Formats: sequence, C-alpha cells, structure tokens
Amino acid sequence: MTASVVPQAARAELQQLVRDLPRTPGVYLLKDQKGAVLYVGKAKNLRARVATYFQDGGSHDVKTQLLVSRVADAEVFATASEYEALLLENSLIKDRAPRYNINLKDGKSYPVIRLTNETFPKVFRTRTIVLDGSEYFGPFPKVNQIDVYLDLIDKLFPLRKRGDEFKVREQPCLNYHIGRCAAPCIGAIDQTEYQQRVAAVRKLLTGKKDELIRELHRQMLDAAKDLRFEKAAELRDQVDAITEVQSDQNVVDFSSESRDYVGVHSHTATEGGMAQRSVAIFQIRHGQLLGKERFILSDAGTTDELLTSFLLRYYSGVKTRPRRVFLRLGADAAQMVQLALDESLAADVAAGGGSGPRSRLLEVRVPQRGKHAEFLRMVERNAALDWETSRRRAGAHDYRQSALEELRVALGLDAAPRRIEGIDISHLQGTDTVASLVVFIDGVPAKPEYRTFKLRTLAGRVDDFESIREVVARRYARRVNDNNELPDLLLVDGGKGQVSAAVRILRALGLTKLPVVGLAKRNEEVFVPGRSQPILLSQSSAALKTLQAVRDETHRFATGFNQRLRSKRVSLSVLEGVKGIGRARSRRLLEAFGSIEAIAAATPETLSSRGGLTRELAGVLLGHLAPPRDTPQVEVAPAQAPS
Repeated sequence: MTASVVPQAARAELQQLVRDLPRTPGVYLLKDQKGAVLYVGKAKNLRARVATYFQDGGSHDVKTQLLVSRVADAEVFATASEYEALLLENSLIKDRAPRYNINLKDGKSYPVIRLTNETFPKVFRTRTIVLDGSEYFGPFPKVNQIDVYLDLIDKLFPLRKRGDEFKVREQPCLNYHIGRCAAPCIGAIDQTEYQQRVAAVRKLLTGKKDELIRELHRQMLDAAKDLRFEKAAELRDQVDAITEVQSDQNVVDFSSESRDYVGVHSHTATEGGMAQRSVAIFQIRHGQLLGKERFILSDAGTTDELLTSFLLRYYSGVKTRPRRVFLRLGADAAQMVQLALDESLAADVAAGGGSGPRSRLLEVRVPQRGKHAEFLRMVERNAALDWETSRRRAGAHDYRQSALEELRVALGLDAAPRRIEGIDISHLQGTDTVASLVVFIDGVPAKPEYRTFKLRTLAGRVDDFESIREVVARRYARRVNDNNELPDLLLVDGGKGQVSAAVRILRALGLTKLPVVGLAKRNEEVFVPGRSQPILLSQSSAALKTLQAVRDETHRFATGFNQRLRSKRVSLSVLEGVKGIGRARSRRLLEAFGSIEAIAAATPETLSSRGGLTRELAGVLLGHLAPPRDTPQVEVAPAQAPS
C-alpha cells in the first residue's frame, strides 16, 4: 500500500472506530482529514466491509490504495435492510459526489445526438446529458456515423441553428440562405410544419427508416398527383438519400423492443482485496445494436452488491431508457434492484412534472435460457475481452511511466519528461532539405502536433548543424512568443555537434533550462550538454527504447516529407514538359488529382472539369502521359518540347 498521508494517531483512532462498527446493513462514508467525503458505499455487514479497506496485506488496486491512504475518518448510517442501504447510498452519492466513487464517465464516452425539448427544437452532437426533457439518440460508437446523420438531417429536414433560446428576429442567419436552417425565427416555417420535420428526424434517428421512407413516398405521390413536381422531386431525393444511409451495425435483434444487456466479468482478487469487474452494456434499439459502453468497477463487495448500486446510478435520472434490461443476478438482488429502480425512476418522473398511474419504467430480467440468455453470454464475453484490453493498456501505461522515470534518473532531470519533442533533418545530396518535429506525450505519439519545415538558409549546402539551428530557432521562438507549452525534453538525431547547435539557439531564446539530448545512430549513444563522454544505456533499457522510438519517428516523418517534395518536383517537371501547360496549371492539376498516376488515369472530361483544361489540351496531356504500346502497328509520336 502507498504511504499514508494521514498521521499515525488519526490512523489508530480510525482502526479502533472500525472495530466498533455494528454488524448490520448500512452505508459508510470515508472522509479525509478535512472532513470531505471521499467514498460512499453500502454493506450487508458494516464492520466486515469497512475493515477490508484497512486489512494488512490486502491486495488493492492503485485507486483504492490512494483512497485508503487519505482516509482519516469514517461515518456510518445503519439501516434496517440492504434495500434501504441501497437507496440511501444512491441518494448520498448524488448529494456528495464523492471523488472515489464509480464515475460513470470513466468508461468510453460516446457522443450522442440531442433533440432539444423546445417549441422549435434543435438537433446537434453532444457528450453532455441535460435532464430537461430533451431526447438523446445513440450512443454511436463511430463519430463519423453521427456526422452522416447530422449532415443528412441538415440536407433533408433542416431545423433551426441559432442561439440557445428561440427568439424572433428580423433577419435570418447564413445557414438559412444556404438551406441548412428552417428559420422559424423569421416565420419562414410554421410550428405544424416544423414539428413534421422534427417527427421525421426522430424516425430517422430511432432506426425507423422504413416507416419514414413509406411516409415520404406517399407524400411524393400526393405531390405528383397535385402537379407539384418540384416538391415531388425533393421528396424523391430525400427517399434516395435515406435509402443510401446503411447502418454500420451487423447485429440484428430478434424484435423491435428496446432493451439493454448488462454483462459482467469479475477478476478474482486475493482475500481482503478489492475485486475488479468489467461491465459491458449493449444497447439494442429498434432491432439494431446501436452502441456499447464499458466500465471498470472496483469494490470489496460481491458482484451482486456492486451491480445493484451501479444499475441504480446508471439508470437514475436518464430520460431515454430501454423497456427492459437483461443481466445475471441472484434472485434476491434482482428483486431488490427492481424495487429500487421502480422507486427511483418514478421519483424522477414526478420531479419532471409527470403524472398518471405509477408504472414499471424499466423491467429487470434474468434470463435462464433461450435467445436472451445466449445474447447475454455474448455480452459477458465482451466484458471479459474489455477486461483483458484494459489490463494490457494499464500494463503498457505502467511500462511507459517507468520508462520515463528511468529516463529522468539517467539524464538527471528534475521530473520525468512527460512531453518529449524530437527533431530530424532529411535531404538528398543537398536538395529538398527538410526537417521534422514530432511530439510524444507520456510515451505516446501525439500525431496532431507533428510539424514539418522546409529549410530556408542552406542554399543547397549540406549542413546538419545549421539545419538544426534554423529549426530550433523557428520552432521555439514561436512557442515562446505565443506562450505555448514547451517540452520537458528535446531530442535531436545526432551527437555532440547537433546538441551544441540546438543548445546555442535555446540559450539565445532564454530557454536555458530546457533539457536537450542527442541520440547517435552508430552505437546508440546518448549525448548531453556539458559532458564530453556520452551516456551508455543498456540495449534493453526502457529509457533507451523510449528515445529510440522518438528518434525513429522523427526519421520516418522527415524522410516521408522529403520524398513527397521530390515526387512533387518531378511531377511538376513532367507536366511542364507538355506544350500549353505551365507551372500554374501544373500545380493546379497536382492539387486537384494528387499524383501523376491519378492524372493519367482520368478521362478528358474529368481533366477538363477539375483541372481547368480545354478538351483539346486534356487530350494532349493524356497522350503525353500514356505509356508506349507494344503493338508494332501503332506508332507513338514523341512529345513536343515546350515552346
């Protein structure tokens, strides 16, 4: 266990308090020295449960170790039953929001589509759930799937875009002029027609595409009968567009009823330790698997105990729910969570202004055989797979952190270098000299932050030191001027000369405390400023492997950029060799098609429309790029030299 941050005297008092706890059901609150609640839990036996946190030799995960090290006090609420404890636990978690309780956003958070609860609703992407009566559709495991739907809605059933609140305006926004907003703010559409669009959007997002297509097809026929051919054509295009949107889901359910399947995989811990469990939730909506969420939970209780608390928190306060949830629970636990959900969800409805007879809003089912049991087994297998994936990722993360710590020690740094930037130079006999800069954060490539540089100061000379000076000056002068984040370590590909070149510029910029190292390829020697001899790390060293990974990535990125420049220069030369095509047209063609091969494969019509060429000039260009034929009867005339 990690070293305690709580004084020994307070720890002794806490252990005595635990020994005096009752052996009854109840809820316990673990607090820090300032009285802030760190964790809320429930138990059948308060003394036995709370004692598991403080047993010597208990095997706790890192999160629980950190929690226990901060616990200075405990408060308990005894209840008459475990069911009462479950409801009280849920209430206290909502009220206190303890730091170490299950955070339902710890799992992978998928974006969803929100249809707002307004007179003239808006539709947009969000990851935030607002309990105001809005409807949420998803989750969508692939973000581009949301983009497809939102783009389709904008084209076919555009709703309003502007402002958080609907306001009457004198002028519409730009979205109205480009056909992406209905503009009810200026009265361009009445409420009845607007709600028809909203209903169409709702059907599209809930998977009722067949029903929507039938309705649009009927409207199209009615418009054609009334000789409103433009409206009929518009509806026809809508039907075609919706038909083309194919679902990415390949799991088809056996009925259209909405339901969730909750699968659990338990990882056995040593006695007295915190068992970890992976929970997978598959959401079936209108016969299709719309999404999957996963959570890693840690607690000393049984699977049934943990799952009852989790389900109550997961479904409480959510407006869009399935009709049923299938999972594997003991009979007593299933009955208890059903009662708790009934009470909690009914309270949510009442708080939201709902009325009418109290009904079961979410039915808990424990399938024993048949199709639901088989599907649940598949979800449980996925939960086990999620656990293995999570464990591997955690192992990789721990390895990277230990490598950075080892690197800190080897280089004598004040802190582990979380952000490492690497620089490399690439050229071909002095031509197309370029540089790459790559960024690693916590040992992982941060590719959106990669940069390339065309070097300006060499004039065809081969000078790695001058190249390093130019790149360092351009990169870090701008970082300083813009007050952007600086690296914890700068790695240059090379030895003492490259390191000295980088240090010289950094000193001129006032960055005297920015650590710089060089990694020489020949013997993988590590050079640091102020040392005549390199640092030799073991070939199996995790610190060396981290530096090698950064160096290799800079080399790959620089070489690739250099090759692209050379290819573009050669391509420009080939195109400019055609009579009538100069440098400006050559650049335009390459920007439009990407490569000589793509230009050669295009038709004269495509070259004319996309490349801005006449049909005659397009034919001349294709004839110039066409490979010579082996057929002896056909003679290929040589291309004319440019005039």
